[in-house]
Amino acid sequence: LAQRLAPGTRLGEQSLSILFDCSRTLVREALVRLAARGIVTVSSRRGWYVVQPSHDEAREAFEARRVIETGLIRMAAPMKSDDLARLERHIQQERSALRSDDVGRRSYLLGDFLVCLAECLGNQLLADTLRDFTARTTLIAMLYQSTHDAAQSCQEHVDIVKALEAGDSARAEALMAQHIG
Repeated sequence: LAQRLAPGTRLGEQSLSILFDCSRTLVREALVRLAARGIVTVSSRRGWYVVQPSHDEAREAFEARRVIETGLIRMAAPMKSDDLARLERHIQQERSALRSDDVGRRSYLLGDFLVCLAECLGNQLLADTLRDFTARTTLIAMLYQSTHDAAQSCQEHVDIVKALEAGDSARAEALMAQHIG
């Protein structure tokens, strides 16, 4: 998620075990879990790789997120001031990452906004689900998102939070659909 490994990067069990000072068995278990979440893939006799999403896989991932995220907002109760403040702090972190040109932190925070939103709206199950989708879409963003697109994404987060703060869930839902689109 921090973009230290590009999509398609080979992940060697031995080098990871040395890097993290643990056994290859532990590394293999972690890779199996990441594979179950769709973040890495294994190829027999070739090894483990960070997934490299195709255009169709990217479209499917964002379509799934659109359905989840617009539905999350549609079903949400009015937000508490503490939750709105948490979202505003998150947006400040996004802006800071944009100013510093830290692409990894920027991509992580832009994706994590939606997880944070689900938590603030009180739906932990969807927050956990969005973590997996966010991991995939962050890899996609790494391939296709420019700095300009990232800044626009941050501004869209600001607009969504403003609509939620105003109690205009219909506008927030429309903005979310446009954002994911």
